[in-house]
Amino acid sequence: KRNKGLLLATLASRTAEGGIQTTQFPAASSYPATDSGATTGSEGRKEAEKMPTLNLYTNIPVDAVTTSDILKDATKAVSKIIGKPESYVMILVNSGVPIAFAGTEEPAAYGELISIGGLGPSVNGKLSATIAEILETKLSIDSSRFYIKFYDVQRPFFGFNGSTF
Repeated sequence: KRNKGLLLATLASRTAEGGIQTTQFPAASSYPATDSGATTGSEGRKEAEKMPTLNLYTNIPVDAVTTSDILKDATKAVSKIIGKPESYVMILVNSGVPIAFAGTEEPAAYGELISIGGLGPSVNGKLSATIAEILETKLSIDSSRFYIKFYDVQRPFFGFNGSTF
C-alpha cells in the first residue's frame, strides 16, 4: 500500500474480544540500506525497529487456559517494558519440552527474547524479572530455574512479511 510515497506493511492481529486489529508501519523496502541496525530516520522506522519476539520453553505440560494467560501477560509485559504496541509483540510458549537444569528435571524454563533495538542492561533486567514472575505465578517455576537470553538483532537478520526489516 502506498501512502505519500512510503511503502506500508500491515500487521493484523486478533484482539482479546476476537476481532481483528491492524497496524501499519513502513515496510522493509521503504528503509534505506544500512549495516548498522541503528535506529535512525523517520518515527515510523523507529516503530518498526523493535518487533520483539519471546520464545518460552518449559518442561511442564501446560493446558490451553494457562497458555493463554501466559501469552496475554507476557505480551503486555514485553510491550510495556520495551515500549512497543502489543500488536508488534509475538510470544511463543513451548510446553512439555525435555529440560534438565542443574542435573534435575524439576520445573524449569528457558527463554529467548529477540528484538531490533530496545534492549539494554536496564530493560533486560526488567524483562527477566517480569517474565520470571509470570512463570513463577502461572507455572510455579522458581526464578532460580529460569534462564533468558536477549538478542538485539540488526534489521537484515529479522524477517517479516516475506522480506527483512
